[in-house]
Amino acid sequence: MRRYILRRLFQGLMLLVLVAMIVFFLGRLTGNPVDLMLPEDALEEDRKALIETLGLDGPLHQQFAIFAANALRGDLGDSIRFRGPVVDIYFTRLPNTLMMLPGVMAVALVLAIPLGILSAVHRGNIIDKVSGTIAVLGIATPNFWLGILLIFVFSVQLGWLPSSRMGGFEHYILPTVTLGTFLVAGFMRLIRSSMLEILDSEFVKLARIKGLSETIVVWKHCLRNALIPVLTLWGVFMGGLVTGAIVTETVFAWPGVGRLTYEAVIFRDFPLLQGVIIMDAVFILLINLFVDILYAYIDPRIRLAD
Repeated sequence: MRRYILRRLFQGLMLLVLVAMIVFFLGRLTGNPVDLMLPEDALEEDRKALIETLGLDGPLHQQFAIFAANALRGDLGDSIRFRGPVVDIYFTRLPNTLMMLPGVMAVALVLAIPLGILSAVHRGNIIDKVSGTIAVLGIATPNFWLGILLIFVFSVQLGWLPSSRMGGFEHYILPTVTLGTFLVAGFMRLIRSSMLEILDSEFVKLARIKGLSETIVVWKHCLRNALIPVLTLWGVFMGGLVTGAIVTETVFAWPGVGRLTYEAVIFRDFPLLQGVIIMDAVFILLINLFVDILYAYIDPRIRLAD
């Protein structure tokens, strides 16, 4: 187990280096941020002075070397737009994104698991067909369209819920539903397919022969083994949520990491864009490592290499 974790950490470090290089050089293709920071009638001397102040006057490889050396010390630079350390700005926005997580996961657990199990147990009947329709619609519906539709119906037409920004409990409802729709649909389909496979397995037949009730067979023995692919999706979704759900946060003007990423692109804030993506990559790698380790505890048949 220890060697496995160390090997995964080393692979993650190499991936972070690659991500940093790609983000650093591709970010420069969007243009020069000085064009947005200075008025159109600015003098050339002012332009050159600002470029030198921001450290954009040297060759790209030299700029990257400076950036990499500072990153090793935990310094991802200062934001051009917000005039502050990128790391501080990132961790200021991160709690706003994570605060939506409990509601999204609660919606997924309450709806997806029971519907997925019922769909598998009652395969082919009306429950299965309705659940399948809900799952397809949930996966196929774009987040931006669903968010705008929810705002139009519940904020504009009915006036029940606020359309944007953070605030009280009512501000979380629409973003949570928008983010949770895909998760519910994905969980439901995965649980159904896993349950169908497990229900036909030998150990389930043996449990029924021993006289165990169908409730115990389904909810205790089958569900635990069906959670492996669900755990994988959970890891992917967690990574996506931590990275900010850019579209959803932009639609609802939610001041989270996703909105921060959007602002970094729009304002050509190179240091901020680099820092956000690198920090997101760190979170995703840690989440994936955590999920891989959990596999061994959920399913005893899985053994990680020592």
